[in-house]
Amino acid sequence: MKLEHLIEEFETEIEDKSMRKDITIQGIADSSMDVEKDFVFVAIKGFNADGHSFIEQAIQRGACAVVGEEAISNSSIPYIRVENSRKALGVIANKFYGSPSKDKLLIGVTGTNGKTTTSYLLKHILEESGVSCSMIGTIQNVINGEVTQCVNTTPNSLVLHELLSKSRDEVIIMEVSSHGLTQHRVEGLKFDYCLFTNLYHDHLDYHASMEEYFRAKSLLFDKLKAHGQAIVNTDSFWGEKLSARLQDKGKRPYTIDESEDSDLRLLNFNLENSTITVKDNNELIHICSPLSGVHNMYNVAMAYATAKHLKIAKERILKAIYEFTGVDGRFEVFQQDNGTTVVVDYAHTPDAIFHCLRTARLCGAKRVLHVFGFRGDRDPTKRREMLSITSELSDHYILTVDDLNTVSHKEMIETLKSLSDTFGNEKGAVVSDRTLAIKQALDQSESGDWIVITGKGHEKYQQNYDLPAESDKDTIMYLNNMKKRLLE
Repeated sequence: MKLEHLIEEFETEIEDKSMRKDITIQGIADSSMDVEKDFVFVAIKGFNADGHSFIEQAIQRGACAVVGEEAISNSSIPYIRVENSRKALGVIANKFYGSPSKDKLLIGVTGTNGKTTTSYLLKHILEESGVSCSMIGTIQNVINGEVTQCVNTTPNSLVLHELLSKSRDEVIIMEVSSHGLTQHRVEGLKFDYCLFTNLYHDHLDYHASMEEYFRAKSLLFDKLKAHGQAIVNTDSFWGEKLSARLQDKGKRPYTIDESEDSDLRLLNFNLENSTITVKDNNELIHICSPLSGVHNMYNVAMAYATAKHLKIAKERILKAIYEFTGVDGRFEVFQQDNGTTVVVDYAHTPDAIFHCLRTARLCGAKRVLHVFGFRGDRDPTKRREMLSITSELSDHYILTVDDLNTVSHKEMIETLKSLSDTFGNEKGAVVSDRTLAIKQALDQSESGDWIVITGKGHEKYQQNYDLPAESDKDTIMYLNNMKKRLLE
């Protein structure tokens, strides 16, 4: 592809007009270390480094053109100055890879909680119905059946367009984060379906307010194709607000909630057998799912509604939902030999923790023991609310270490103790080692108790702990194996 074709959508001109625009481009890179001969290097101001500082290094590695925001002088190769390099990267990547979303059926899922479960469930429904699916999200990326690990919920636009161009699957399901939207990671993509699960207190270390957080999430719906469909959980203030916003723009959203005027009305939740009754076009549908909790019933309803829009037969949808085996680290249940139920969940927001603990209660827990912590450098404004919820809903909680990031272990433990002391009750304890906190909860448990471990879910530990385990699930398996060996 020629450089002039790659940049034709930009209003800017190449700063030195004497330089050739008919250069053939072989690739794109946003890291100077990834540059090869005849690549375009896009200089982006990152959070830890500024790509403009590495322009000369990119040129030495073979870059034939550079895109950036800052004015530079005496460039030996064409330099295209743009207002926003992140946005420009998406435009260039989309052009280079031939607008890969144009001929794909693309589904975007956004919201604070439920993105991963809804995506996995929808993928399962479609594949059980003979529809091949790619998936891009929090846990992993799956393209043409090949699984790769991911760093961010939504990859940067360069990686994203490359993944889409490689996909031979009929449908692509993508989790879309607020960070991904505000950082233009989905720039150039057009979606057939956009799903909104919910919006709750999270990421206010990044977004200045809930209103700003909402505006970030709602950006996804500006990327619907001309005849695309929005599917919105309107059982909240923010869902209703998004629905109204879409209608003001001439888009008719498909709504899901418990009200009479919703498109898919949720009538009854039976948490004992995980069944939900919905009213769909005046027909009562009973959906049976292995997923526990009211929050998961909404995830089920979102997946059901989307599959119906994709013309999947109702009987196939219901069968696939019933047979769904769940998602790693999303209310993953482990039954213990002593009659205790252990749950590992990714919940790291007040609302998600509320639903996890409430579900344990509704499922008949004799006692609820909660193990969790807070991530260093991440939204401290939600910590008191999280602690307030567990103080109310659990019988005993253990505060422990989550990802420290740049916060020291000592500082985090002091924070945990200070927060726990603020509530001044006897329910709480602080155990600095996460694996030993889980062990303590297991040792204290009795038949009928539920131990709910939240925060990490599927993720591996970033720190080393006393027990040789890499994740919460791994810790549980290790402790169970140790018990079995002692009994042998």
